[in-house]
Amino acid sequence: MKFVPAKLNRSLRLREDEIEKYSSRLVRLDQAAKIDSIINKIINQDIFKVIDFLPSSFVDLLFIDPPYNISKKFNKVSFREMDQFEYIKWLDSWISKITRLLKKNASIYICGDWKSSAAIFVTGSIYFEVKNRITWEREKGRGAKSNWKNCSEDIWFFTNSSSFTFNVDKVKLRRKVLAPYKDEKRNPKDWEQNKDGNFRDTFPSNIWHDISVPFWSMPENTDHPTQKPEKLLAKIILASTKKGDVVFDPFLGSGTTAVVAKKLGRKYLGVEVDEYYCCLAEKRLELAEIDKRIQGYEDGVFWERNTLIEQVKNQKLKVKRK
Repeated sequence: MKFVPAKLNRSLRLREDEIEKYSSRLVRLDQAAKIDSIINKIINQDIFKVIDFLPSSFVDLLFIDPPYNISKKFNKVSFREMDQFEYIKWLDSWISKITRLLKKNASIYICGDWKSSAAIFVTGSIYFEVKNRITWEREKGRGAKSNWKNCSEDIWFFTNSSSFTFNVDKVKLRRKVLAPYKDEKRNPKDWEQNKDGNFRDTFPSNIWHDISVPFWSMPENTDHPTQKPEKLLAKIILASTKKGDVVFDPFLGSGTTAVVAKKLGRKYLGVEVDEYYCCLAEKRLELAEIDKRIQGYEDGVFWERNTLIEQVKNQKLKVKRK
């Protein structure tokens, strides 16, 4: 039976003619490539087969969302669970080669879950300076009768040297002020008052509660089983790059890293082995040319999830549509 999505299902999918259209844009390498020939492109190959063809010292930000150490199927490609030491060897087999691609002042972010996080720390520590571990709340997840529900993931923040970019003012979080303090003159202290409520711009921490995992009613959602939210990538890209910098993702999936880089005025390169996911990424990149919105990021500010201001804006949009 042909799949018919629900009325409010806005997940992105591809028709056969679109696959043909977008696949023609994909790059495949069989020899050393110059940066101009691959920048703002998606390479549809296995990273292990193309890594030696990529130029040296061109990456400002490396974002990696590798297969976690669990058995999982990604469309036509499967990953099998390994023992911890075997997984560390697998990580090392490509991290050791990818270091050549980085600029001296590059930043590196590597994603993992509770089971793979320690292996990422061990392997990354060999090649990079460890700066922090970000833990973000992944509110989706199945309950467990004999264990704690798994609803968080880690992102290890490394740098290639002690010199690196970090734009703290670009990634402050606007939060509701529940107990507003005032100074001796009764003026707001470190917060702003407006008709929609009281808000404070807070310094970014390594615990992120404001991320919404893409789901079927969000236009950024795809069928990729481990798709990262655009808001998550926006935080990382704004913090660790400048406009025009190059963002590289060797496990691109359905393209979130490239899409957000494009929306924020950065250059990108992605490598993804699955052709269907590459085509999804190309479609999302095309849509990003006319719609640069990032859910949860408005007017240069990251908003705390479910803040009053977001509710007011959503309500105004509903009224306009009526």
